Amino acid sequence: MQDKMLERIASDPNYQELRQKRLRFGWRLTIAMLVVYYGFIMLIAFSKETLAARIGDGVMTWGIPIGFGVILFTIIITAVYVFRANSEYDELTDRIRQEALK
Repeated sequence: MQDKMLERIASDPNYQELRQKRLRFGWRLTIAMLVVYYGFIMLIAFSKETLAARIGDGVMTWGIPIGFGVILFTIIITAVYVFRANSEYDELTDRIRQEALK
């Protein structure tokens, strides 16, 4: 019984659409995060003087806001994914569930 339901779900066009959209969007966000994170790490490795440069006359260096920006970027892309999952992906999941339970 469960195998038939799994086959029905796997062959559902809504499931194929959900899978494709989530995979494509997930890879985009992953690549964006990798670029930002490894860009920061490479900046640390190859341009320490940039991160150590002071901002104005104070004691804060560029490393602090850039590091904070990496953290903020992570929070933002997580929020973007959650927003999209709650709007677009949940609708597709509900349609798949309704079709599977017929």
